[in-house]
Amino acid sequence: MATALPPPTGRNLDWRIWLGLSLTALWLVLGVLYIGSVVGWTKFFSLRVDQLGSFFEGAFAPLAFLWLVIGYFLQKKELEHNTHVLQRQLREVERATEQAIIQSEKMTANELHARQETFLKIAQNVRGQLGTIMGLLFISSQSANAGGSVSPDEQAHMFSQLSQSDPEVFSRKMLELQIQLDDEQARFDLFYGTPIRARHTNNFIYTFERLLARAREVDRDGMICDSIDSNAHGLIYRIAKRHQAKATAELADRTKTGTHIEF
Repeated sequence: MATALPPPTGRNLDWRIWLGLSLTALWLVLGVLYIGSVVGWTKFFSLRVDQLGSFFEGAFAPLAFLWLVIGYFLQKKELEHNTHVLQRQLREVERATEQAIIQSEKMTANELHARQETFLKIAQNVRGQLGTIMGLLFISSQSANAGGSVSPDEQAHMFSQLSQSDPEVFSRKMLELQIQLDDEQARFDLFYGTPIRARHTNNFIYTFERLLARAREVDRDGMICDSIDSNAHGLIYRIAKRHQAKATAELADRTKTGTHIEF
């Protein structure tokens, strides 16, 4: 912050003041010489009061005007100094404001980064949950016990992959089935052929949509949402939504098919 100017002393007086003092002293000396040589001191002291007043008025009018002009320039200089101080203070306030904005942006970025890290940790668990739901949906139609061709050993192997950080193994299998099947009805039956499959499909859709909604809250540029939407779970989600739109109200309604899994 700017500091106030120190009080003026004899060494740092403005040159205008020195000029005014010099001219004032010279004017007074000339006045004294004028009275002594022209008017005479005896005659001067015998002047009436009104005449003496007129004399002093005429004698000191130039000095009054001189100091009026000097005061104007001194005030102008002081105003310029104050303006400079205010401008410097304004620049300091602007710099402080810029720093505050930068700090705020950093805090916002750090908060967003922390929220994204928290989301990614949650998303990892949710991906595993989606993989489990899709695994149950897959074996409901493809296990040997349900008339499919996948043996218990193959099921155990895929669930082992699921537990070993491969949550999309069953979603990829369901994508393969969608490509292999030529009949649209058969593709539909993979998701809504039975009430149990409808339950698993509805749970998968509901869980994925919750994950996607949470991702949008922390994803400014859409990169996280794009990665979620384009993986195997995301592709299966879009297929499941398409089949859900064709299902009966009884099968498409999650509240009617239930949310729990029966073994």
